[in-house]
Amino acid sequence: MREQLFIRKNTERWKQFDRLIEEKTVQDPDILADLFIQTTDDLAYSRTFYPKSKTTRYLNSLALRVHQKIYKVKKERTNRFITFWRDELPMLYYSERLSLLMAFVVFMVGVIIGIISSFEDEQYARLILGDSYVNMTLLNIKRGDPMAVYKSMNSTKMFIGIALNNIRVSFFAFVGGVAFSLITLLILLFNGIMLGAFQTLFYQHGLLWDSALVIWIHGTIEISVIIIAGGAGIAMGNSILFPGTYSRLHSFKRGAKNGLKMCFGLIPLFTVAAFLEGFVTRYTEMPVMLSLTIIGGSLLFVVWYFVYYPHIYRKGIHYGN
Repeated sequence: MREQLFIRKNTERWKQFDRLIEEKTVQDPDILADLFIQTTDDLAYSRTFYPKSKTTRYLNSLALRVHQKIYKVKKERTNRFITFWRDELPMLYYSERLSLLMAFVVFMVGVIIGIISSFEDEQYARLILGDSYVNMTLLNIKRGDPMAVYKSMNSTKMFIGIALNNIRVSFFAFVGGVAFSLITLLILLFNGIMLGAFQTLFYQHGLLWDSALVIWIHGTIEISVIIIAGGAGIAMGNSILFPGTYSRLHSFKRGAKNGLKMCFGLIPLFTVAAFLEGFVTRYTEMPVMLSLTIIGGSLLFVVWYFVYYPHIYRKGIHYGN
């Protein structure tokens, strides 16, 4: 069947599905289940014969939304809190995987700029990190304790301060999406540049490995949070730029709602990153294996929950597992 004929034959049904999904009233789970089956059947056909078309992308989005609606009304004993983290968030992260990838790429471009610029100009780190911070770091290096900054504040006060700062940066990274993602992209780029300049400063003093063992204890989660919040901002910006079949306002409302959910999913990571920086990172002389275990465990969790699990979850939904 030609794609245009396939679209004409089913477009009215898809529109009805769309309207049903958007209704705020609770729907019969059986009706939604039938809707999901029909949508995935159409999606399977479209993937087979028109794998790279806009029709396939639209049906994929429709199927994801139907599935989310099912879980909102499904009669089950599982706590809503559990289904949010187990089902709804992974589906959101999967559906916005391209936005998350873009955020990661922009951040890494910033890191590369920070590294290259620091090698080209010895004063670049001062420009980005500030004279006072660089002077303090150089003084700590001279004293033989380059990571002393993490011991300079009370653990509890540091925990609260870092948590609030992480929330602030992530909030602006998300809200910046309102400006067609431009502010979000700049925040991601600048934070990447800061990281590149920061690590290069230690490399130039022969302390890259020593600093990484300390900094990335909390930095693995902290940087991940910024990137994911940036991805949520880009997703919201895309909802304004590319409304698809919706009005721009309606598309923006959906994008903002989904972005807020993505950011809400970062709350435990805000807390863990702040805890690690306030209470753990200060032990700069901890065994190397312990440091690597914390860093590796943090990285493994981030990759698993935000990349791998959404993929296998979506795959299981598609094949009816």
